[in-house]
Amino acid sequence: MKHLPRLPLAATLALGITPLAAQADALEQQLTDLQGFQIIAHRGASGYAPEHTWPAYDKARDMGADYLELDLHMSADNRLMVIHDDTLDRTTNGEGNVKDHTLEALKALDAGSWFNQAHPERADDAYAGAQLLTLDEVIDRYGDDVRYYIETKSPERYPDLQRALVETLEAEGLVDAGSVIIQSFSQDSLQQIHALNPDIPLVQLVWYSTTEDSDGLVEWTGVTPAPAEITDADFQAIADYAVGIGPNVTYEDRDVMDASFVDQAHANGLLVHPYTINEPEDMQRLIDWGVDGMFTNFPDRLNAIVD
Repeated sequence: MKHLPRLPLAATLALGITPLAAQADALEQQLTDLQGFQIIAHRGASGYAPEHTWPAYDKARDMGADYLELDLHMSADNRLMVIHDDTLDRTTNGEGNVKDHTLEALKALDAGSWFNQAHPERADDAYAGAQLLTLDEVIDRYGDDVRYYIETKSPERYPDLQRALVETLEAEGLVDAGSVIIQSFSQDSLQQIHALNPDIPLVQLVWYSTTEDSDGLVEWTGVTPAPAEITDADFQAIADYAVGIGPNVTYEDRDVMDASFVDQAHANGLLVHPYTINEPEDMQRLIDWGVDGMFTNFPDRLNAIVD
């Protein structure tokens, strides 16, 4: 397939073309849909069920989420595993790094009981014994009936992750179906994916926080300056490979972005998908700022506001 030169998203839609493959109707539809508001289920409906398990994903789908978020690591035998942390300790009864365990060992773990202990008000006996999932299993269950918002986690640990992910998505037809977005804090990871398949919409994650030495904000990976100092050129550098930016909204109860950040991103052709927003008043505030979607552990709350 011949790929068109990349243009900012806003400009391409104004021209009536997609920035990636004008002849791919599904991809064009996905980019058009992204101009509407997107409900992104953070690790599934993780406020109600153990993150990244069937109950969390099924609930998110039933609650009207537009995208299911998946975080990816790799097992010792190079299987793409859906889990947020580098380690197993928080969300399973296992210990140590995900990368040091085989698929067989990972599938033997209990990835659900922790939720019942941490959230007794939402506990369900059915969650006990929930298994860790592979990307293949999630795709086999939902196919292109849902859309996936996939994060490459700690890609420096997994040199083969980008290629394995793209090959899987291509083989399952999810890129051509307009069913996937990939996000990462790693600019290098996103640029590798863009080189492998420029038809995949990408979102650059950013995390703004203070340092031990200063109250001034810095971006964790250095991909942009602080929000107050960010320039059009900084946004344009991201727009060279991505369709959007995913910022945190607050740090230690301090706002790190505002409506002007959203406006500037839009002016440079980028979508804005902040994370992770769980309270209705915060959801409404960000909608008023003009964000294009947001991550939430409670898709039903956001759906009620959007409706």
